[in-house]
Order: sequence, then structure tokens, then C-alpha cells
Amino acid sequence: MASAQPRNETQEGVPEVRAFITSLNLSVDEEAQVIEILENSPEVASVFANESKKARSLPVLVYVSCKVARVAFGTGVLLEKPLIEKAVAESWSQTCWESPACVIRPETSTQVSQALKIVTFLRTPFAIRSGGHSPNPGWAGLQDGVLIDLTKLNKLSISKDYHTVSVGPGARWGEVYQYLDPYNVTVIGGRVPQVGVGGLMLGGGISYFTGEYGLAIDNIVNIEVVLADGSIVNANPREHSDLFWALKGGGPNFGIVTRYDLRTVPIKDIWYQMTVYGPEKAPDLLDAFAAWQGSPDTKGSVAMIATLSSVIVGLVYIEPIESPKVFQPFYDIPRLATAVPSTIGTVLALSQISGASASVSARHDYRAASSKIDSELYRSVYEVWKNEAATTNETTGANMTFVLQHIPKNVIDKGHQNGGNSLGLEPIAQQWWTTLTDWDNPTHDDIVRGAAIAITQKWEELGKARGSHLPFLYMNDASRDQNPLNTYTSASLQRLNAVAKKYDPHRVFQTLQNDGFLLSKASSGN
Repeated sequence: MASAQPRNETQEGVPEVRAFITSLNLSVDEEAQVIEILENSPEVASVFANESKKARSLPVLVYVSCKVARVAFGTGVLLEKPLIEKAVAESWSQTCWESPACVIRPETSTQVSQALKIVTFLRTPFAIRSGGHSPNPGWAGLQDGVLIDLTKLNKLSISKDYHTVSVGPGARWGEVYQYLDPYNVTVIGGRVPQVGVGGLMLGGGISYFTGEYGLAIDNIVNIEVVLADGSIVNANPREHSDLFWALKGGGPNFGIVTRYDLRTVPIKDIWYQMTVYGPEKAPDLLDAFAAWQGSPDTKGSVAMIATLSSVIVGLVYIEPIESPKVFQPFYDIPRLATAVPSTIGTVLALSQISGASASVSARHDYRAASSKIDSELYRSVYEVWKNEAATTNETTGANMTFVLQHIPKNVIDKGHQNGGNSLGLEPIAQQWWTTLTDWDNPTHDDIVRGAAIAITQKWEELGKARGSHLPFLYMNDASRDQNPLNTYTSASLQRLNAVAKKYDPHRVFQTLQNDGFLLSKASSGN
């Protein structure tokens, strides 16, 4: 292995290579193949020479990583061209369609460990994808690096008492609800069934039942995670409790989660309805939304999605009660149509209805903002949004939405009761605004995103003027230029950095991970 020798004989490059090969737990024949690959790759020596990223030939190291992965996993787990193109197109937004050199689709946590050992040893850029629903380029994909795609880590199992369900990060929320339906329980998870489990859980997770039970992260009892060195650990209130806390809202900064053990809730039959209003009713509906937010009843959820042509209002109540009184502010507003009549149905049925309205446009983006409950602010920003959305639609054909998401104080209380999380939320009722923008033409990217940026800037300006602004940005709704980690409390951010340093001392997830809401950006204020 002369070619893999370090630059001087006092360094122990060869033992490191041998230790790496041994750690992969390969057969004798497979080990021989990996040795041959490394011997024929002089570039591997630069890994031990403390050379900068620019000094090393990354394409060579990526190529070597893919060859080693081919030996370790075989063609059933490793995807190469032309299968890569099909895998890339599984990402929701075409803004994220970048072609990696190879795709590793591990089926076990052990294979995730092997994949991390390969990219870490060879200092290879990588990205991690669960459901691929993020519209931020580079968050769950990359060009010419290694994509670790968790799609096959989608196993589901429930405990004998039905109190806990184990969910792989590659599962989709619709699959989770379908699996749980026969057991008459559900979990606090995503509202859109096509969304993957992994990404939603790392950022917080808003459910139809969040008002009563808290965020998705506050209903986790255990997390199995692969650390940067390839070790597989469980994080929970008793083991690695600091890591458990950090993973609940801290994003992709600590490891690759391979299993979530979630607390179930005894909910199956619920009430819901969906109505459609003319856009002229938006101010009245915003007032009704703010009035509903003032109710102490936390069992209800309102999904209000305004477009230029209509406002869709979905009402959900976690008990099978017809027309709950808590939604009274909405009942007297004249509607255009009833999309879903007053229904006593199941969580699964509601999930299927939610999935039917998924956008079919090619390109997507969304943005986040937060404020206190303030109907006048809602009205003012809605007018700004309406003007920007109309102008953008006329010039590009893009469609924008205006969405409010209620976060009652009970959500913050539930978080504290369940061991805390890293979000550092102010203990008051609040709302998290988002806009989803859909369009088709890539030449319009800057125009479309510019309109959304202008709206969030106005939201902050008007909110500050009214004393209603909250700096917090919900990670799962944040756009690529926003920095949600910088909106966490300084104490939370300091603790997150300490946990990352402890469990990833060589900063693998900060330097080799392609992109995302990384602590390295937050700490530098970029």
C-alpha cells in the first residue's frame, strides 16, 4: 500500500487505512477489493497530509468513495447512473435536482454507519435525504458528491401496549397513519402525507393535534442515531440526554437519525370540514382566526390557506363532536363552496384528504416569519402579500399562498413537560406565518423569491411597529437565505454548539455535509 503512505514516515497513515477497512466489517474478498481501490488512488494520501479542501482533488476522493461503497453495499444499495437521475427526481422541488456521483440507500443503521465511515475517512462531501420535501437547494442533495438517501429506512413497528411506535426516517407520514389506523392510535406528525418523517422531526413538526399535545419533537421517547465516527447510540432522557435535547429542533448537526420511537396518542375518530371562501372574505377570516386563537380550547386546529382566487379553511377537532363551538367565529362568514362537509372521520381519512391538494408545479420555495397574535398585523401583511402575489403572478405565473399557523402557549408548556427542546420558544401564544410559492420556469427563480423576501421583510417591519414581532423562525418553513438557528436563544445556541462539539469533535457535519441549517453558519452569523 505504498501509494496510501502519509507524506512522512512519522505519521501513521497505513494503520489508519487498515483500521478504516476493518471497521467496515467486510469479507476477506471485499477487504482485498477495497485495498486495491485505495492502492490505486494516490489521492487518498492527501487525506492524512492535513491538506486543505482546495488542495485535495475532491472528484477523485468522491470517485473512490463510490467505488468503496460499491464493494461494501453492492448494487442493491448503491445507485449509480442511470438510476441516479430517477432518484434525484424524487425530490419535491426541481430547485433541488442536483446529480450526485452516487446514491447510497442504506437499509439498516449498520449500513448508515458504514456509509458515514466511508465519506468521513475519505473527506467526501455528502448530503442526507429523508423524504426530499425541502425546497432549499443543497439541503438534501448535492452535485458530484455522495447522497445518503434514507428512503429504505422506512420500517414501522408498534409496542405490545400500543403506547410507542418505532418509525424509520425514510417513511412518509401517510404510511405512518395508515399503519396506526387499525390500532386506534396516532402520533403527532406531519399534516401532509407525502412529507418524509426524518426532516420534519429534526425541525420541530406541526401536527393537527399540536395545540393539545405539543410539537412532534416533544412526543419522541427515544432516537437511534449514527454519530460522525460511525457509532450507533440511543438518545433519550436516560442515555445521551444532551444529544436527545439537541436533536429535538437542532437540525442536521449531530448525526444521522435511523429510528424515532414516538409516543402514540389515543385518537382515531375526529371531526373536520373544509370550506372555500372568496378572496374578499380574507379580512373577516383573519379576524376569525385571531378570535379563535384567543380560546383556551386547545383541541382544535385551523388550516387557513389564502390564494389570489380563494381562501380555503380546514377545521379539525380531535374529538368526534359535530361543529365544535370553538370554531364559532368562522361559521357565520358566507362561503363559496363546501369542499369537505362536516364529517366525523378518522385521522387516516383526514391525511388522505390533505394529500389530495398537494402542489403539482415544478419549483417550490417557502419562507418563515413569526409574531404575537394580532389581527391588525395579519390584515396589514395580507394586503402586502396580495399586492406582491398579484404582481408576481402577472409577470411569472407563480402562485403564492398566505398561511397562518397557531402555536398556543400550551405547545411551549408541553415542550417543557416532556423534557424540553432546543427551540427556546417564548412562553406565549404566537403564530408562525409561511408562504408557499410554486412556479415552473427556472428563469423566474430570482423574481419569485424576491417577492417572498419582500413580504417577510414587511412582516418584520410592521410587526416591530406594532410591538408584535417575534424573531423566531420555524426551521421547517425557512428558506435558504434565512437562518433559523440564529433566532434561537443565545443559551440554546451555545448549548447546541457544545453538544455538536462533544459528539462530532472533527466537525464532520459542519464541513463535509453539503449544506443545510448548520451550526457553523449560525455561530458565524452568516
